[in-house]
Amino acid sequence: MFEGDVGVSGTELAALIAALAFLLLVGVLMVPILKLRHTVDAATRALTEVAERTGPLLTDANRTLDGMNTAIGQLQTSLDGVNSQLERVDAITGHAERVSGNVAQLSTVVAGVTTSPLVKVAAFGYGVRRTVNARRGGDTTVRGARKQKKSAQPKIVRRAVGRGLFRRAAGHGSTVRSGAGERTV
Repeated sequence: MFEGDVGVSGTELAALIAALAFLLLVGVLMVPILKLRHTVDAATRALTEVAERTGPLLTDANRTLDGMNTAIGQLQTSLDGVNSQLERVDAITGHAERVSGNVAQLSTVVAGVTTSPLVKVAAFGYGVRRTVNARRGGDTTVRGARKQKKSAQPKIVRRAVGRGLFRRAAGHGSTVRSGAGERTV
């Protein structure tokens, strides 16, 4: 061997082999670690770009939401106004309903008050016209017919006939025709 050769012991040789294996391992792992570093750098750049673009988007979204909140507030105010107007319309409708009921009752009362006297006046006019026509045609025919009826009827009935009550009691009242229909008087 060499003159100044120093002998290498087994331990030293094992340490040298271990150091070479470690160096080979670091060399082999260096390629994926460098690729991983490039991937991390690309991800960092992408996140930075997203952060830069997200800020204005979020600002615009906040402005839009603020505008929507303002519009919703105005809509709520409008709906409150509409509801108050609807309450007023309901009150007016209730008043109109009461007024129409009162008018209906009043018209019924007026019809009842005016119909009865009008029917009586019409019946009186009919009786006067009939009597005048009968007298124009001759006095004996009307009285003669009455005398025949009187002799066949009892005394109480004859008095009732003179007052016109017999016809009403027997259901043979005179019929008055008007525009609203016929009424028995």
